[in-house]
Amino acid sequence: MNATEIRELSDEEIRARLAELRAERFNLRFRSATEAIDNPMQFRSIRRDIARLETVLRQRTAEARFGLARQQRELGLAQEMDVTRAELELLERTAEVKRIRTELAMLDAGRAP
Repeated sequence: MNATEIRELSDEEIRARLAELRAERFNLRFRSATEAIDNPMQFRSIRRDIARLETVLRQRTAEARFGLARQQRELGLAQEMDVTRAELELLERTAEVKRIRTELAMLDAGRAP
């Protein structure tokens, strides 16, 4: 299961898949204590699938939490400055262009940025 497939799943489906994989990992570990496992690479595969699922869940949580905070902060800044969102985006692009020009000038002068 790769990350793109996981991102297509809903949060509930991811949580259900996590529960399945954890149960499968438990059963595999239990079996390995009592008998030889046909494919020991299953441990790695399951562990990595669990990590991928948890990573996508954490990313979604962080995006929801910090994305909302960023939107509120930008909106508050725009209201304080009495600037529209389009003007705010233009200001951000202008600052980025200035930063790039400064870095290029430093590279031309032979200094590392």
